[in-house]
Amino acid sequence: MAAFAVQLRRMHGEVGRVIQQYAARQNLHVTDVQALAAILDAPEPMTPTGLRAVLGLTSGAVTACVDRLERAGQVRRVREDTDRRVVHLHYAAAARAAARTHFRPLADALTQSGADFDEHELTVVLRFLTALNDSLAEIPGPPAGR
Repeated sequence: MAAFAVQLRRMHGEVGRVIQQYAARQNLHVTDVQALAAILDAPEPMTPTGLRAVLGLTSGAVTACVDRLERAGQVRRVREDTDRRVVHLHYAAAARAAARTHFRPLADALTQSGADFDEHELTVVLRFLTALNDSLAEIPGPPAGR
């Protein structure tokens, strides 16, 4: 398991480096890029409350983040028709295209790395990563006020 931990830290560092480069090129905070990923990966339209839960930020920090993203043309706030109090966050098409271009090397690396594994092996790796992420999501954050 120690070898897994080393490789996961290494992967985290490499992905983090690419995220930091994107943030710098787009004049965003790294947290803003994490917010964009959460909006992109959400199974249903993301709300500011949902984003707060995913990122573990205060309401004020999420509002500041969404404000920055909206000013930068990265997201759009859209009020729900049936309940105008509900706001959904949508990744802007032009911003999504820029992100796709920047992160293409990550997708290519994933494809290249997976080419040497058969479908069964990839299924096992995906099952492991899913179980790991589920376990990590259960780790509580620091107590409020810290």
